[in-house]
Amino acid sequence: MAKKQDKCSFCGRSSSEVRLLISGIDGFICEDCAAQAYQIVQENFNKTPEKSSTGFDWKHLPKPTEIKAYLDQYVIGQDDAKRYLSVAVYNHYKRISQVVTDDGVEIEKSNVIMVGPTGTGKTLMARTIANLLKVPFTIVDATVFTEAGYVGEDVESILSRLLQVADFDVQATQRGIVFIDEIDKIARKTDNPSITRDVSGEGVQQGLLKLLEGSIVNVPPKGGRKHPDQDYEHIDTHNILFICGGAFDGIERKIAQRLNTHVVGYNSIQNVAHIDRSNLMKYIQPQDLKSFGLIPEIIGRLPVLTYLDALDRKALRAILTEPKNSLIRQQQKLFGMDGIALAFDEEALEYIVDKAVEFKLGARGLRSIVESIMITPQYELPASGTKTFRVTLDYAKQQVEKASFAA
Repeated sequence: MAKKQDKCSFCGRSSSEVRLLISGIDGFICEDCAAQAYQIVQENFNKTPEKSSTGFDWKHLPKPTEIKAYLDQYVIGQDDAKRYLSVAVYNHYKRISQVVTDDGVEIEKSNVIMVGPTGTGKTLMARTIANLLKVPFTIVDATVFTEAGYVGEDVESILSRLLQVADFDVQATQRGIVFIDEIDKIARKTDNPSITRDVSGEGVQQGLLKLLEGSIVNVPPKGGRKHPDQDYEHIDTHNILFICGGAFDGIERKIAQRLNTHVVGYNSIQNVAHIDRSNLMKYIQPQDLKSFGLIPEIIGRLPVLTYLDALDRKALRAILTEPKNSLIRQQQKLFGMDGIALAFDEEALEYIVDKAVEFKLGARGLRSIVESIMITPQYELPASGTKTFRVTLDYAKQQVEKASFAA
């Protein structure tokens, strides 16, 4: 216990004037001086090259090959899109971790846009990367947004959701990832914007510009519309990575038109012969997005453009069983929690894939079919005392037909 004559070696206050006096070999320190010393150490520590001003430690950031390897565990195929996304994410978090120097080089942000049919893994890839990096992540649907002052949501509500996911930690929010789905649904409705006001199309694109490029935004913490009496959080979007995704249904026609317009001379005709017309999406360029209805300003703020292939039968079959969180493993885990061992015959799995190919809904179609097959067992078996259950081809057909999935 501290004595009456003991004093803090830093501020000189005696033990009777402070709540806590920590003794050392040749001196003492009070709780206030200890707190100030801790703050000084933290401020100096954050200025070291290992840490950026955002507090993000890029030394532990996975390399692009490691990010792709992690994606491979959860997403089947789409190797080109995985590489583009891995590099873009790696460069983005290196950028926000850079130490400010006097060399005049400022790395700009590279937001991403992914184009591909529904159910090909756009949302899954963005969510998986956020899980790997342990940063705040939110998914928003572009179709709910309108211009400020119209019925619908303001674009600032994107940041409200991210702030809520980050438990209202502004610093964490400012280095999060936002996935904007259905970006194609806010395409300009007409080539002449002066005909009528496009409040859920071009108007929303204009509102997104400041978020994508980077600005200080007043965000209602609990979402909703802005009003003068409300308290706001000030969110800097310069270090938030925006990943946009959309099916862009029909953009293949725009790509085909562009490829055909440049056919001049014999050599060009030969080049056209080498075009893979079964997968025109691989030839997508920013000008195709402009033709579809995205304004040039927003295309410029989404510099990383990649595409996702439509899932073929082989990919759909792999999705059923191979990923760590495959549909079959999810069902087995659900039944396992009730003490029931679930198994699928190979013929039943092939039938599920055949139906998914027929419906042309990608991985989402697989899930719909599996859910329709398993709804009766999920209802009946937990209370039956059954310990094992096997899904056969006949049972799968019976359940699918009962659910009116059959053509």
